[in-house]
Amino acid sequence: LQKELLKYKQEARNLQGIKDALQQRLIQQDAAVLQLKQELLRASMDKEELHNQNVDLQRKVEERNRLLAEYKKELCQKDRHLQQHQTKLDEMLRQLSEASYQQVDLERELEHKEALLAHCMKREAEE
Repeated sequence: LQKELLKYKQEARNLQGIKDALQQRLIQQDAAVLQLKQELLRASMDKEELHNQNVDLQRKVEERNRLLAEYKKELCQKDRHLQQHQTKLDEMLRQLSEASYQQVDLERELEHKEALLAHCMKREAEE
């Protein structure tokens, strides 16, 4: 009986050692699981923050695209106005050029008539 008792005590000690080792392993695994959960929580918080930043950046891009479209529209309108004014300016320059030619013609005609008048007056004075 004593041999059996010693044998069972030895077996109980062995089992207690195995139990202690398993409990130690379970504690380590629980710590590892806890650490993984913390990392997962941090990763999900980082993901949430990146998502929020992405949404904010998309909103800013949309706003800038809207402003860009408005600026392009304004620029097209200004280009049209500029072309209209350029056309008017070209027409006025053409008219001014015509007026200048007419003025030169009229000045020549005036000089010619003044010369004729002077000639007639000279002839009249001679007569």
